[in-house]
Amino acid sequence: MDIQHLQRLVPDAGQRFDPAACLAAIPALGRLAETPQDAHYHAEGNVWIHTCMVVEALLEQRAYQQATAAQRFVLFFAALLHDIAKPDTTVIDSESGRIGQPGHSRRGAVDTRLLLWRAGVPFEWREQICRIIAVHQLPFFALGDSRSGHSAEFILHKLSWELPVWMLCAVAEADMQGRDYIGKAAVLDDIELFRQLAAEEGCLHGPRAYADDYTRVQYLRGARVHPDYALHEPSGSQVIMLSGMPASGKNTWVEQQHPQLPVVSFDDARQQLGLRHGENEGAAAHHAIEQAKALLREQRPFVWNATHLSAQMRKKTLDLLYAYQAQVEIVYLEMPEATIFQRNRQRDTSLSNEALRRMLFKWEVPLPTEAHRVRYCTQDAERRR
Repeated sequence: MDIQHLQRLVPDAGQRFDPAACLAAIPALGRLAETPQDAHYHAEGNVWIHTCMVVEALLEQRAYQQATAAQRFVLFFAALLHDIAKPDTTVIDSESGRIGQPGHSRRGAVDTRLLLWRAGVPFEWREQICRIIAVHQLPFFALGDSRSGHSAEFILHKLSWELPVWMLCAVAEADMQGRDYIGKAAVLDDIELFRQLAAEEGCLHGPRAYADDYTRVQYLRGARVHPDYALHEPSGSQVIMLSGMPASGKNTWVEQQHPQLPVVSFDDARQQLGLRHGENEGAAAHHAIEQAKALLREQRPFVWNATHLSAQMRKKTLDLLYAYQAQVEIVYLEMPEATIFQRNRQRDTSLSNEALRRMLFKWEVPLPTEAHRVRYCTQDAERRR
């Protein structure tokens, strides 16, 4: 399966989609027909029945019919793959018999990222698809029952920097249309109100404007500030925080771009302590963090060189950096799978390819909302926010 094959699956405006061709191209979809759903929310049946209904509902939308070819690709695969992780997240309550799929959205984004990366889908298309899948149910409850505790306006302000909100609304609407659920009409009303609020906030078709990057970071991290009024930015270290799979070129990037800067590195900490990869990770982390704190106290610029592969791991580092008033640029590096495994075999490392392969299931690309700036260095995309 490659990008050209996937592009042929995407219907033009006014065309129907071919479920059999999709199943042949993406075998993982075959498991959806074997996966049950809770009858209260999905009286239509299994996950594949629902998925087909969602795609058909999407194709009928004006948003899809008026979209560009690239936008149709994103919308189509976001709908087709939005429940790809339900087979692996299904749980059935032993007493009530109720069926749930907790965490299927986030897991689905990771599974989809792997699938589309291996198919050579352009980075920007792939990440739009994955980000939509990760939050595809959010418009269902963001207005009246926000599970995050944030206002709908805040959620939209943040989302608009992470994905095209109009696309998220289109997929959410199709997701609700493509099911047999007694409460469907009320949820569709909420999705429409969510769309209208995004338009009023000026972020339906693009990022919400902020006074500056510092104000945006503080606002999105929970400070009681208004996005339109700039905060005074205190002095602190200028930190470049690297993110990417092992063997994706981080060391080379530092040597070429910032050879003069101090580098904080877990790998270097392991070597200094005489540890192998996976051995006493706590000691290596403590050693690196103490080095970082010393640089932060002196307000010196430096590079933090680590995989920072998951959002959770990045947050730990970012919380420390922001506590010292650092200004952070995340530089994300990515290479094709074959290149990464070949490089890892050839370099002097205690990290096996099998261990590296397991790391792929924690892979979450940094979001533009995580730092003052995020730069994506890939084979087909390099852009800065």
